[in-house]
Amino acid sequence: MSRSALEQGSRGPTGRAAAGLPEGFGARVDQLLRHPGLRPAISGYCYGMAAGPAVRWPYYKLFDQLGRYLVCFMLIHNYYHWRLGGGPPPTLSALQKVAGASPRQTAGFVAALRAGRLVEVEADPADRRAILLRPSPVVIAEIGRSLRLFVEALDRLDPPSDPSRRARDARLEDADSLGELIARSAAFVLANGTLLHPFPGVLFFAQRDCGYPLLTAVIANHYAQTVEGAATPGPLRRRDLADRFQVSTAHIGSLFAEAEARGWFRIAPGGHLGAIDAAFLAEFERWSVWQMVHCEWLEQPDRTKSAQL
Repeated sequence: MSRSALEQGSRGPTGRAAAGLPEGFGARVDQLLRHPGLRPAISGYCYGMAAGPAVRWPYYKLFDQLGRYLVCFMLIHNYYHWRLGGGPPPTLSALQKVAGASPRQTAGFVAALRAGRLVEVEADPADRRAILLRPSPVVIAEIGRSLRLFVEALDRLDPPSDPSRRARDARLEDADSLGELIARSAAFVLANGTLLHPFPGVLFFAQRDCGYPLLTAVIANHYAQTVEGAATPGPLRRRDLADRFQVSTAHIGSLFAEAEARGWFRIAPGGHLGAIDAAFLAEFERWSVWQMVHCEWLEQPDRTKSAQL
């Protein structure tokens, strides 16, 4: 597939930074950035994201590049927006209007998802001629993995005050609960723009095949060296990473070379992290906290309405 709108996710609100942040968002971000447990919490997030795929080739790569991720992200949004009431039927036509890719590319990608039984189709009860797209639990779990792990990190920093209340991340083990959270997040993106585009380094990796999981493996290795008790996903050897993320060793090498050329980090012989730029690390940590606060904001009942779900 050519480098296109599907690969870049560059159309509409999915291709620009959020125009505005909710009231109190910045203050909450600053509060969490000062939390003494922040890096251990982000370390756990990175370890979870850098783990091997939950599904086997060739499906894993379908989710780990921004353009393809966004198609699935919006597919989930459309289904739950309709299911919970108020949204139009989640047809291919409806998805093509919000996916951030061309109609032809969106249709081709959905066809691949259907062929892999990652998206099911069903007739609209209100109009038997309309074919609805329903995401499988596998798609919901993979697309929601980052959000779920960010919620888990937030639970570590700010546990529920009521001991009888389940942790927020535990509730997201249910596919529908996770799907609804994804849908609310997507509604925010459609209304405002993304929370990713203000972070150019993170965006760079998200736009490459399996680039974001690779970045989390790098950050996890840094924390393993600097944070007591932090787990590591293993050395950053190209062959091991290529096997884990199901890409070529040349692709891994290219990402490492670009990162070093930009001054972000350097991988030493043997797969050891030789250096990481402090500003680049700070960008990733701020991005992580933005996501935690975003998830927290989405869970507030009054925010749910403003997110159009």
